Amino acid sequence: MKRKIPLGICLIMGIMMIIQFFIPHPVSLGFASTIYKWVIVLMAFALVLAIGNLIRHHTLKIRKRKEDWPYSIVTLFGMTAMAVIGLIWGVDPDSLYQRIFLNILAPLGGTMFALLAYYMASAAYRAFRARSLEATLLLISAFIVMIGFMPFGQYVHTRFPAFAEWVMQVPNMASQRGILLGVAFGSIATALKIILGIERSWLGGKE
Repeated sequence: MKRKIPLGICLIMGIMMIIQFFIPHPVSLGFASTIYKWVIVLMAFALVLAIGNLIRHHTLKIRKRKEDWPYSIVTLFGMTAMAVIGLIWGVDPDSLYQRIFLNILAPLGGTMFALLAYYMASAAYRAFRARSLEATLLLISAFIVMIGFMPFGQYVHTRFPAFAEWVMQVPNMASQRGILLGVAFGSIATALKIILGIERSWLGGKE
């Protein structure tokens, strides 16, 4: 029963939400609005559970002195400090909470993205090695786009920037939409598997 009841609720609510999407009636719209409000409430409870799980995980890591456990202390301290500061002094644009966020967290995020640039350059070097027809086409198109969007691209040929823009807007956009269609079909298939009870990993535990 512990699994059948959640699976039944998931099946019923999934089918009802699919049906209401194709019926623009005030009753179905009101039903959807109510469900969305309940989803917000459930997300709040899920956030509480996530915070509790985070505290439990890092506390256990500190207690057992696992690898990199000092970072767990920093994580718990930062989370607690930001929560206390936000609750006491608020989160207004000029508050201490926002100053900490803009002066500490934002630069740290920028540093992480700056470090990712080196990994991206390394991956680009490996991907652009013309070992096959596909890699050759990728190398040529990347060369065209990079040169076309640089200031001196127009000195190569007056229509070179326009051609680089065409590469981005037509072949690149077509491939992106193909990828998005694949992701959409995959999402639909996964959602149907969850609704029909084929995929049960979200229930947790073992079968």
